[in-house]
Amino acid sequence: MYNEQRIRGILFYLSVSIFLIGLPAILSFALGYKFNPATFKFTKTGLLVIRTHPEAADIFLNYKLLNEKTPATIRELLPGDYNLSLFLDRHYPWSGKVRIEAGRVALMEKTILFPLRPNIKQLNKDKISSFWVDQKESKIYYFNRENNAIYRSNLEGEDFEEIGILPQDFSLSKKWKISKDGENLVGFNPRQVILVYLKMRGRFADTQPLIILEHSDYPIIDIFWHSDNYHLILITDRSIEILEARPQAKILNIVNLNKKNIAAFYDDSNDTLYFNDVQKAADGKWYDNVYKLELSTKSFPFQELIKPKSNE
Repeated sequence: MYNEQRIRGILFYLSVSIFLIGLPAILSFALGYKFNPATFKFTKTGLLVIRTHPEAADIFLNYKLLNEKTPATIRELLPGDYNLSLFLDRHYPWSGKVRIEAGRVALMEKTILFPLRPNIKQLNKDKISSFWVDQKESKIYYFNRENNAIYRSNLEGEDFEEIGILPQDFSLSKKWKISKDGENLVGFNPRQVILVYLKMRGRFADTQPLIILEHSDYPIIDIFWHSDNYHLILITDRSIEILEARPQAKILNIVNLNKKNIAAFYDDSNDTLYFNDVQKAADGKWYDNVYKLELSTKSFPFQELIKPKSNE
């Protein structure tokens, strides 16, 4: 009887001792700490959250395959840099380094694993030299330089059709721009402007579906549509001009430029043109400046903003 009590006492005190010895480790794990063999100290750990598209990718951390697949949350990682690799069947692998910081979450939420054989589909049904996309109207326009034909289809290449033939002597720029309402198309070369009326109605109901406007003053650099879908803003190497999108339209020169081949940006939501040019300052020197030209209907009539260079 005495021996049994003695054994029970020994076991009790032994259990208490083991508990007290292991308590720091238990509390450390509970509070997010882990023993670091490199420093022989308990160190606060971090988390790694991995999400991929598509999901179910294998995860290799420091070249060791984990049991988890993406999406995954990997806990109790000691601070430091880790080599991470992601593998998914029939997709290109991803690899890189990820830094884990104490008490923080490292997020990898935008990892895309691209397929080995992308889903590629030919859209055109005839030869083409260039194309442009009207995202608003979900249309694609194509140009064939061999026969000067313009085609149109939807974004899947369906309903492919010819919508116009350009004159054989028309040298076309690769720049095509669609009006904001998606009803008119403009292209240009340095000396000509071509208009294609995609929808024959309203003010264009009685005109030809394709017209060419001659421009003989200065080479055209760029063209923008005004938000009224009727006026065009022309940038030449010597001027900024306004042109109506109609046959026999006359050009209105609103700004004379001092600099050739200016850079220009048009904000069609506010009908505002931003451009650069040089201007003579009070010290007699010429300096580059950036200008803002408001072309909304509230701003009419237009006035010249920059004085041209003299022939001194």
